[in-house]
Amino acid sequence: MPDRIPLVLGPGLMNDKRLWEHQFEHLADIADMTMADTTRDNSLVDMATRMLDTAPPTFAYAGLSMGGYMAFEMMRLAPERVTKLALLDTSARDDPPERTKIRKEMIGLAEAGDYETVKKNSLPILLHPDRVEDPVYAGIACGMADRIGPKVFIQQMTAIMNRRDSRPILGDIDTPTTVICGRQDQGTPLEVSEEMAEAIPNARLCVVEDCGHLSTIEQPEAVTALMRDWLTYG
Repeated sequence: MPDRIPLVLGPGLMNDKRLWEHQFEHLADIADMTMADTTRDNSLVDMATRMLDTAPPTFAYAGLSMGGYMAFEMMRLAPERVTKLALLDTSARDDPPERTKIRKEMIGLAEAGDYETVKKNSLPILLHPDRVEDPVYAGIACGMADRIGPKVFIQQMTAIMNRRDSRPILGDIDTPTTVICGRQDQGTPLEVSEEMAEAIPNARLCVVEDCGHLSTIEQPEAVTALMRDWLTYG
């Protein structure tokens, strides 16, 4: 059996390993997977540095949402180490003022001890509109948020709202790149994935139908199939 590809997975806001559960199970034959630790830092640069410090010398990287923001910092720091890049339901843009205002309000709720409202208000952003009240999908999203907890949520939210505009560096990415986005993604709409795919040389855009922001959970089979193709063929 050929050597498996080292693959580092970057989670999004309030996500734990369950975000990548299907991929850990169904890509194990071709990939040696680890998940980046995003629970200890309050800046994307520090998260990316920590990831690089613990990652193999060269590796494939797939990041969803915040994990994609980390990817851009990593591509600034050590692009030569990344053999393949997958950007899932993410954006290269910096945080717009209206989104920063909402993030600060959510941080205020968490600091005041109302983490339940934070989780409830996050669901329409994270899930396809038809799944917001689905006990299975909402339960997974809220369960991950519970395991992350309000302290780490505040750290991650701070990192996200202070991120840099990465659009200027997209044209410099020469790593084989696949951009994946749920058709009904409310958090990072399809247009920002189209923007990345157009700007990154030779990038491929893959749209997942009937799918919101948490594509690896909402349509795991489709995303895993796309990632297998990406790992196998680039």
